[in-house]
Amino acid sequence: MKQFLKLCILAMTVVAPLQGQAQGNGPLRIEITEGVIEPMPIAIPTFVAENAGAQSFAQQLTDVVTADLVNTGLFRAIPASAHIGTITNFNAPAQFSDWKAINAQALVTGAVSLTENNQMVVKFRLFDVFGQEQLEGVQFAASSQSWRRMSHKVADVIYSRLTGEDPYFDSRVAYIAEEGPKNDRKKRVAVMDYDGANVRYLTGSEDIVLAPRFSPNAREIIYTTYETGVPQVFLMNVDTLSRRALDAAGKDMTFAPRFSPDGRKVIMSLSNGGNSDIYTFDIATGQKTQLTNSPAIETAPSFSPDGSQIVFESDRGGGQQIYVMPATGGEAKRISFGPGRYGTPVWSPRGDLIAFTNISGGRFHIGVMRTDGSQEKLLTGSFLDEGPTWSPNGRVIMFFRETQGESGAPALFSMDVTGQNLRKIATPTFASDPAWSGLLE
Repeated sequence: MKQFLKLCILAMTVVAPLQGQAQGNGPLRIEITEGVIEPMPIAIPTFVAENAGAQSFAQQLTDVVTADLVNTGLFRAIPASAHIGTITNFNAPAQFSDWKAINAQALVTGAVSLTENNQMVVKFRLFDVFGQEQLEGVQFAASSQSWRRMSHKVADVIYSRLTGEDPYFDSRVAYIAEEGPKNDRKKRVAVMDYDGANVRYLTGSEDIVLAPRFSPNAREIIYTTYETGVPQVFLMNVDTLSRRALDAAGKDMTFAPRFSPDGRKVIMSLSNGGNSDIYTFDIATGQKTQLTNSPAIETAPSFSPDGSQIVFESDRGGGQQIYVMPATGGEAKRISFGPGRYGTPVWSPRGDLIAFTNISGGRFHIGVMRTDGSQEKLLTGSFLDEGPTWSPNGRVIMFFRETQGESGAPALFSMDVTGQNLRKIATPTFASDPAWSGLLE
């Protein structure tokens, strides 16, 4: 993993746009609304392998790019069996009439090659078939070990160009991997690509672990562990797995951590004697700052993207509800007023919405509301839906759903912010408590 991250962060380059690229003036665009979107038909022929070493990667790259786009629910890939002819030369002019005949609105052509030192070059072009123009043309270069990241980057460019949204495929998710019977579940902190690939376990299964959260640069993780007998928040380097307790000298229980947007502080709950309050912890200096002082249980804090406000859950009003307050502390304003209880609030990266868990009518729901509590909308409902987390662009929510009964177990799901396109994320084991990273560097 250490080698992988170094290669991806330092060696991946974006070469100048390929010749013939339009300057963003093409008319082809998906308009995303609250309603059901009719997926755009898109043709993605298998990328051309430009030398022998690239042959084993060409289909894999094509498959990942296609899956990224199709799984958004916004695109429909036209099957290869419907294509008229094949593309064997990346530099050949696009035959728009052939693609128009099968009703493709967008066309992606790509090529991959390997150099003698195992560097991979991936290039692609995006065309508007009916407008008969090139919309994008980009080339990436990196170690061949980074082929999946390059696939995600290709898909990110296409997605952003055709939707106007920020990208999110080149990201990772931290979560709790669970195994064993329900009454003796073993838990480990794990990380994976956003789509469930490349799973890596960061901790053993000897102790209970909870709530892993990425730093803004995705190089560190904070999580809660019970290895000392009481919950404590630990900070871990994802590359080296070196770690330390954030409040090693303290005797309080610490839990429910999240990073500040600049990565310099961690906000979390400290509990002593049954009461919990919210504190910030300066990672460099170790300084703790208390933000709330109440006999209530106050936990699950989350910063706004600009770092100026905090959303958290509290029972200070007699029941579990959501509150917003300045990041420096001060008066808190309740924003949840629907039926039932509210918890696990998390601010959207866009700053416009807060996702939460609602418990009402004997069911758990994932919902969203405006930051002032208005326009609340419940997106799911089941025996147990909990722990929402946002994609880097604020368009997708991931959460975990647990099934009922003795054999019940958790799994990760994702959906569009409108509640459409619910999808289960494939993981090798049971999975809970996801936390999405930002875009990788």
